[in-house]
Formats: sequence, structure tokens, C-alpha cells
Amino acid sequence: MSRVTDRRVPRVGMVGGGQLSRMTAAPAAALAIDFRVLATAPDESAAQVVSDVVIGHHDDIDALRRLADGCDVVTFDHEHVPPAYLRELEGMGVAVRPGPSALVHAQDKCTMREALSAAGAPTPAWTIVADSDDLARAGDAVGWPMVLKVSRGGYDGRGVWVAASLDDARHIVSTTPLVADAVWLAEEHVAFTRELAAQVARSPSGQAVAYPVVRTVQVEGMCSEVVAPCPDLSDERAMEAQQLALRIARDLDVTGMLAVELFDAPQGLLVNELAMRPHNSGHWSIDGAVTSQFENHLRAVLDLPLGDPHPIATWTVMVNVVGPRDAATLPPLQDAYRHVLARDPGLKVHLYGKEPRPGRKLGHVTVTGDDLDTLLARAHHAADYLTGVINE
Repeated sequence: MSRVTDRRVPRVGMVGGGQLSRMTAAPAAALAIDFRVLATAPDESAAQVVSDVVIGHHDDIDALRRLADGCDVVTFDHEHVPPAYLRELEGMGVAVRPGPSALVHAQDKCTMREALSAAGAPTPAWTIVADSDDLARAGDAVGWPMVLKVSRGGYDGRGVWVAASLDDARHIVSTTPLVADAVWLAEEHVAFTRELAAQVARSPSGQAVAYPVVRTVQVEGMCSEVVAPCPDLSDERAMEAQQLALRIARDLDVTGMLAVELFDAPQGLLVNELAMRPHNSGHWSIDGAVTSQFENHLRAVLDLPLGDPHPIATWTVMVNVVGPRDAATLPPLQDAYRHVLARDPGLKVHLYGKEPRPGRKLGHVTVTGDDLDTLLARAHHAADYLTGVINE
């Protein structure tokens, strides 16, 4: 006997065929959501596991139209789609979430800093650099050493430099080409004690939930390790970070997941970066929270009731599996994970279906439990074995 319903299945289109889309596919299937991705090639990470794939690029309006055709919502696994194209999709009657007026704050660091400063959110001291001759003035404003950032096009530590002196800064600016519409941003070099991330999900109707504040560890600008919740973080400081993230989501009208990357510094919390999508700092939630960030992103963009973000264990540790310098000589990761899974049956391995390359995110491992030191050792052992750092 067939089930009769007067409500059709919702369809979500996600721009980008990377690992974030890949990890969104499972909760989409569980919720009976039709899920379509825009991937650049049939062998891209998400295209390997999603049945409805549009091949094309995020800066091709025809490809975006094909993705959006028949979708209730278009969302993103990266922030690089031109805003004018997103407004065109909205003109087609498709909900774009987060919308272009919100997403621009994750696309352009200068726009983000201006909006956060206007809203009274705490940030490092910053100023715009017009050209290399303007760097001395910038140094007077933010001090030395100085952090130099390109306002557009950077990610995972790319597009960010630390300049120890005026000569260093002039060399960086004079030898680095900028993408279209980008400018240089000079920021205070913050002497932080640790880096945090506060993630929230927010729906168009205004419902919002906050995940536990996590500690992140960056290696060469790329997230290496996440501990949820952050150890030794006071309840007051954790609540401050969550309230700050919720306020930013409201003020910038973010729908979906928002990750607020923070410096925990002697002078207080400072906002470093924003991401308006699922984020590496939230991968732990797949195995460590009642509702993962990927499920809540889908729920949020479809304006469904949001899921419980609370952790299911005392601690969850996530460690990224990143291609080493000799990545081309690595055996298939599936050969390595037989040992990892046999050695530690409680470990969760997530691989992204990518060819190994130096510095490329190939997957992550997650463990949950009550003893943080043991969890850290287990997670790093697995990641090191998978990348050939150790062989036993």
C-alpha cells in the first residue's frame, strides 16, 4: 500500500562538491531531502556519493541556474559565488541561504571587519592598506609585528602573512597579486592564549541554537585539532562566546550554520574570522553531538525545527588527516584504515575520497569519551598512521 501525501519532498542545492557537501549528504538522506550539488568534476568529493550532480563552476551563472532549477533552497560549502549571481537566483524565486547580503561578510574580510566594528563586536585592531607606501601608517595603527591579509580569496591560512617589519610588509604587498576587488587588510598581531570557535545554527524564522565552544589548534594556518568542549574554559567565557556568535548571526541575518573563530586573549575574546556554512571546527559534531552541524544546516536553511546541539560525551576530539609532503607515495588510505579500525574499534574515520596531495585535507578521525589525554593520543595516533608518520 503506497503512502499518500500532499507535501512534496524538499530539494536543497549546495554549491561546491567538496567534503562539506559530501558530509551533508548523509543527513539529507536521513531526512528524505532531495540533495543536489554543483561539482567541478564527476570525481569530486561530494559527486562520488550524491546521485544528483550538476557539473560546473561556482562563477558560471548557467551552471548555477541548472543547480537551482527545481530547488527550494540553494546553499553553500564555500563562500566564493559572486553576489550578483546569487541575487539572480533569488530573482528566479529560489531561496538563497545565507543570502548575498549576509554572505558578503564571509567573502570579504574588509566588509566583515567594518560590519563587526559597527556592531560593537570585539576584533583585533585593523586598518585598510591602500598600497605598499601606506604600510608605515598601518604599522602605527596596529603595531609590529603586523598580520597582513588579502580581503578576498584566502582560506585555510592562504592569503595571510605575519610581517615582522616594514620591509617584510612591503615585500609581501609588492610581490603578491590580488584577485579582483580585493584590498589589503593590516591587523594587530594578537598574543592569544588559545583559539576558539563558537558555532550556531539560525533559521529564517529566527530560531537559533548554539553548540559548545570548542578549542581549535591551527598548523600552518589550517585546522589540525578540535576539542569539544574547550577544556578549562569558564562557563562565563563560554556563554560570552556563544552569545557573541548568536548576536552576529542575528545582526548579519545569517541563515544556516555560522562559525565564529575567536582569539581567547588577555584583553578578552576577539573575532578573527567568520564562516557561513558547515565548518571544520564542527566536524566533531557528527559523532559527538545529538545533532550534527550538517543536519542542523539543512534544517536551518529549510526553516525546519532545529536539532539539539548538546554533546553526547564528556569530550570529543577531532584530528584532521592532512596529506604530508610525500603524499604522492602514500598507499591508499583504505589500506591504512584497516589497521586503524582494528587497533581502535571505538574510533570513527571519515575519508573524503580525495587523491593525496601535500597539505590537502583528506579526512578526519573522531573519538569520544571521558579521559581527554587518552582521546588526544588515540586520535593523533590514527591520523599519524593514516598519513604515514608512524607505521605501527
